[in-house]
Amino acid sequence: MKNNKIKPSILPGFMELLPRDQQAFNDIVRKITKVYEESGFLPMDTPIIEKSEVLLAKSAGETEKQVYRFNKGSNDLSLRFDLTVPVARFVAQYFNELTFPFKRYQIGKVYRGERNQRGRYRELYQCDIDVIGNEKLSINNDALVISMASKAFKAIGLENYKFQISNRKILAAILKELEIIETTEVMTLIDKYDKIGETSFAEQLIETVGAEKSSVINKVINMQGNGDEMIAKLEELRINSQELKTGIEELKQVLSMLTILGVGEDEYVVNLKIIRGLDYYTGTVFETFLLGNEVYGSICSGGRYDSLAQNYTDKVLPGVGISIGLTRLFFVLKEIGFIDKYVVESSVEYLIIPIGDTLEFCGELYKKLLSSGKGVEIYLEDNDKLKKKLSYANKLGIPKVIIVGEDEVATGVIKVKDMINGDDYILNADKI
Repeated sequence: MKNNKIKPSILPGFMELLPRDQQAFNDIVRKITKVYEESGFLPMDTPIIEKSEVLLAKSAGETEKQVYRFNKGSNDLSLRFDLTVPVARFVAQYFNELTFPFKRYQIGKVYRGERNQRGRYRELYQCDIDVIGNEKLSINNDALVISMASKAFKAIGLENYKFQISNRKILAAILKELEIIETTEVMTLIDKYDKIGETSFAEQLIETVGAEKSSVINKVINMQGNGDEMIAKLEELRINSQELKTGIEELKQVLSMLTILGVGEDEYVVNLKIIRGLDYYTGTVFETFLLGNEVYGSICSGGRYDSLAQNYTDKVLPGVGISIGLTRLFFVLKEIGFIDKYVVESSVEYLIIPIGDTLEFCGELYKKLLSSGKGVEIYLEDNDKLKKKLSYANKLGIPKVIIVGEDEVATGVIKVKDMINGDDYILNADKI
């Protein structure tokens, strides 16, 4: 007889997790959420599907080519490719109901039709925070969102990360000084520097702007040093440009504020090759890499956007945001063994195991434990052997097991087994 069963599978570029890994993922989300809420960021959500005219009102650069776009009836629709453009629409739409500066966080799925490869997904969770102002927004908020990501990483136990920070105004001013017409082309090329390599970059840059201008650009983007040293080198450039001065001052203020907010100098570096492909960024930009695992790409990125909401309102709503790519981050942490060592405490503290005709008594224990705020479940497969029931608790990390037989029902005295150290102790059921 022909087997008509369909082989269970999912599309490439989508992540599914087994329960233990999903618990770790959820725990990471909980810890990050706690950090953000304790710092005054408010939760919000937006639809996965947006009107294409709204989502793509401003070119999304390289990302626009990856947008999932389709028609349903007469509607032209797109799946959101990030959480930043929708928040700009949200703030413009609900402007009169929000308090500014508006500080929000959002965790949700976004969709990008990327070429399938390790660590890059077509459906991915992002965890965003943004600060949006009304008419004005202090540059100190650029440092604030970086510091929030720093706290989030520390909350989940990450240590070996590095924020790479720049300001687009600096490079834009230098390109103008060099009278380069192909500004967007050069910016896009610099953004691909690490992907295509130094040799290929140099060849393409010379082909685009010529050897002389290419030499100047290479000198600038390859500057190295600590924060103070990089500021000093930029200030030494003999370019009389207000845009350059503004970019340097903003970068200097961000670095100063990072110190005030408790971000150590070992956590960041100034890297003028950081551009960010999305062309709505106007000033500060940043990406974040796990040291020793840079091959997986950035796990956290963002920047300043002073004019994004202009597509939806005449109001000036400057903003800055940072996004942790949770799906890619989890993939990397899984690859390097971090998740295998990640400790997730079970939300279930007690497993009640009925032996014999004790289900009604176990139900009373169950309700008492729940009412006292304990996590508890009852093992209902009565035909399984005790060894299997105890193994169930072990595999799920349930720390305590209550074994209830008919003797326990008769005496009202129950035995609790500690699955961590193997000890047993006796409790009065009435006082549990």
